[in-house]
Amino acid sequence: MAKYLTEVTGTFFLVLTIGLTALSGTVLAPLAIGAALMVMVYMGGHVSGAHYNPAVSVAVCMRGKLESRELLPYIVAQLIGAILAALAVYVIRGETFAPAPGAGVPVVSALLTEALYTFALCLVVLNVATSKSTAGNSYYGLAIGFTIVVGAIAGGAVSGGAYNPAVGIGPILVDTLVGGGSLSNLWLYIVGPVVGGMLAVAVFKMQEGTD
Repeated sequence: MAKYLTEVTGTFFLVLTIGLTALSGTVLAPLAIGAALMVMVYMGGHVSGAHYNPAVSVAVCMRGKLESRELLPYIVAQLIGAILAALAVYVIRGETFAPAPGAGVPVVSALLTEALYTFALCLVVLNVATSKSTAGNSYYGLAIGFTIVVGAIAGGAVSGGAYNPAVGIGPILVDTLVGGGSLSNLWLYIVGPVVGGMLAVAVFKMQEGTD
């Protein structure tokens, strides 16, 4: 239960930060989001592995560091955290938010951006948090958090910069139910990140094998 509670909590504060910074329009949003992920990774890494992202959980499971029977509970916990955070943003700000591609951005461009930066995120996670070669390091949270800073700055205006199915599903569901939004972009934030995570596993195995 501690692992699932940790996944709920970490995902909650990640999505809460995304929502509040998105609605405030601050230019520091990418840094705040990456820092939120970083501190939550340090908070929960020793408990649950600090995935906070279904694509990461899929990648870690495929890599053999998460039991297959735990994959669904991890994803459910992450979705609960994301939905609760999106609702909290609505209560705090009185408005909803949801990731979406930039105006005029082709679907293929948005999908590719989601896949590529999720690939980068998952490859970093696999190397700094699951490899024997880097076991016990103290920088894993920084590496993971700053991967999201990079992705948010470089690709946020293209795809919406979710790189995480929970970040897509939770806010989009709440936006649809209480904000009059649409589910039309939801698939982008599931397919792109999951494909990116799966590709990261293939590259990681070529880097290190299955150790």
